[in-house]
Amino acid sequence: IQDIQLNFYDNNWDDLLDSLYVEGEENRILAQVIINGEVYDSVGVRYKGFSSVSINYLKNPFNIKLDYVIEDQNYQGVEKLKLSNVIQDPSFVREVLSYEIARKYMPASQANYCNLFINDTLWGLYVNVEAVNKKFLLSHFDSKYNSFFKGSPENLEIQPGGQNADLSNIHGTDSVAYYPYYTIKSDNGWNHLYHLIDTLNNHEENIESVLNIDRALWLHAFNYSIINFDSYIGYAQNYYIYKSQSNQFNTIIWDLNMSFGGFRLSDASQLYFNGFDILQAQQMDPFVHYNYISVSPRPLVRQLFNNERYRKMYMAHIRTIIQENFINQEYYNRASYFQSLIDINVQNDSNKFYSYSDFVTNLNNQVSLVASICPGISQLMDARTEFLSNYEGFLNAPNLSNPTNSPEQMILGQNLSISVQAENADYVMLSYRFGNNQIFKNIEMYDDGNNNDGNINDGIYGVNIPNCSNSIDYYFYADNNESGVFLPVRAAYEYYSINSALSPGDLVVNELMSNNQTTQSDENGEFEDWVELFNTTSSPISTRGIFLSDNANELNKWELPNYTIEPNSYFIIWADDNNDGGNHANFQLSNLGEQLILANNDSTIIDAVSFVTLPYDMSYGRNPNGVGSFEILDPTFNNNNNIINIAESNSNHIATYPNPFSNSLYFHTQDYIVITNLLGKEVYKGVVDKSINTSSWENGVYIVKFKNPLHSNYKLIKIK
Repeated sequence: IQDIQLNFYDNNWDDLLDSLYVEGEENRILAQVIINGEVYDSVGVRYKGFSSVSINYLKNPFNIKLDYVIEDQNYQGVEKLKLSNVIQDPSFVREVLSYEIARKYMPASQANYCNLFINDTLWGLYVNVEAVNKKFLLSHFDSKYNSFFKGSPENLEIQPGGQNADLSNIHGTDSVAYYPYYTIKSDNGWNHLYHLIDTLNNHEENIESVLNIDRALWLHAFNYSIINFDSYIGYAQNYYIYKSQSNQFNTIIWDLNMSFGGFRLSDASQLYFNGFDILQAQQMDPFVHYNYISVSPRPLVRQLFNNERYRKMYMAHIRTIIQENFINQEYYNRASYFQSLIDINVQNDSNKFYSYSDFVTNLNNQVSLVASICPGISQLMDARTEFLSNYEGFLNAPNLSNPTNSPEQMILGQNLSISVQAENADYVMLSYRFGNNQIFKNIEMYDDGNNNDGNINDGIYGVNIPNCSNSIDYYFYADNNESGVFLPVRAAYEYYSINSALSPGDLVVNELMSNNQTTQSDENGEFEDWVELFNTTSSPISTRGIFLSDNANELNKWELPNYTIEPNSYFIIWADDNNDGGNHANFQLSNLGEQLILANNDSTIIDAVSFVTLPYDMSYGRNPNGVGSFEILDPTFNNNNNIINIAESNSNHIATYPNPFSNSLYFHTQDYIVITNLLGKEVYKGVVDKSINTSSWENGVYIVKFKNPLHSNYKLIKIK
């Protein structure tokens, strides 16, 4: 239980916050906050939420931004606090318990409790939930700059037919029409959102290219299992979507304070036009938006459930949630623990919305609210567990066991065989990928004796993966006429992995720039140091378990993200030391010159290069590309370094030689040229005729600029 103290600078702070809320403004007022004894000045504070806020409440929820004025101000890496006032939950455990369960199966926020003091007065016990922001994205997706939206309508439409953030295409083809229903959290991406909506509604066969289907199935399974209807399945709100490195949107759950039946409205109007009662919640059909009519569309449900196999996968996820948390009463043990932990704090909370008796009662029994009834958590879930445990698709699932691979020690480019024991299965599938930037690829497994699966019809299913990477993530799925099952059961959030070390030269430092001023900017528009890696092999290479360092005594200085580099392809690393995650390293390059080392996690060296001081906007790269020695080059960011060959595609007479040169520099051209040294001083200008006498030139690096229109922007570096 955290201790948080808010000290507002304005005596009328409550009036100011009320006014901002009434006016619909998201501006903040300033305060000091003390978190577990650590003092932070000039933080920005506003109310949080929609239905949980009122100018008539003393105990309102708060959104506290620590870096509102002071850049990068944070508490243990956290820059924003979101404090819920527990208005809809007499038990005080719904939100913390729900997030704990959700984190087993999907990216979900951390949550705990805090005692909040305002100007030295105890204001009450709050639930403190991790914000879904860029820090959250870095933790779960290893990136933060891609398209990012929240399903949060400006005006929640709870009347029949209210659209909200349902991902339907009812508003037409102009993304502007969707602005009132979604909040953009990234710098851009409206076109990506509309592409998702269009594909989801009009091109079901292509949904997997734009949506992480398994992640959406887990979201639905969680919401339906614990009756969390203040979500997409209730009134199409309270969720985020983020486009990951695989170019798929991923659903992210949010706002669980009314889980376990606290919110009982749905626009599945054929059944629940006026909401549903506790008995109906206990027996809620997990396919209600598929089997019955909904007033407003639910394409994120219906379009997925049109696929029979997806329906079986969905029920497999429900089975996992129920078995791991409810049949074994783990949920009840955890809820009891939380209540015991906070008992005295609830008693001391004079601003809470319920009595202490309600707090004690609501774990097991219903409590009357002002306008409704809040189910007891065990009252709801024990009956719901019984209902779901006997629902079609829950029982008679196949059994998967004993996953094996051959060879046991994987080698880059080798064929890999994977097998699994399956019982009661009509179909068995392997899903695999070589890196997080890839979509899991599904491939059917066979028990025919021809796929390293043992004997025919022996219950062992196998598959061969040709030209395998040095790293692979994989999981299994099987089904029959009734049910499906995953191995591991939390797939695809959890999976098996096999990794092997790269050999020297498989992946090389191909080019680098330590003095980038105008050449290429990163996602922030900043011109940072960069390093280009190149896959020299004919196999896909994963960067999992590979480290880059500028210190021979600290080879594990920065671990690369799990990214697949295709054969003869490139991967850019920004050496900017700005904690941006993904392909942003935790160090910068020294333009005085230093060493770069690429190593496996066992400290074996894959590649190393020592580079020299570079002029601005010039790079240091291999020529020929991937295999040659290093030269100072005109940069070829994320591209081939064979600059002479590139130029020769425009002219047959571009080459200069030798390199390095001494007394003479020869040309296969009669172009007008300008030659400068690194300081920009001209040492030659004019039309060249075969050669130039350079005997009087000082040792150093020279830039040759050709003025022929065919290659007027072309530069060559020659070293004397």
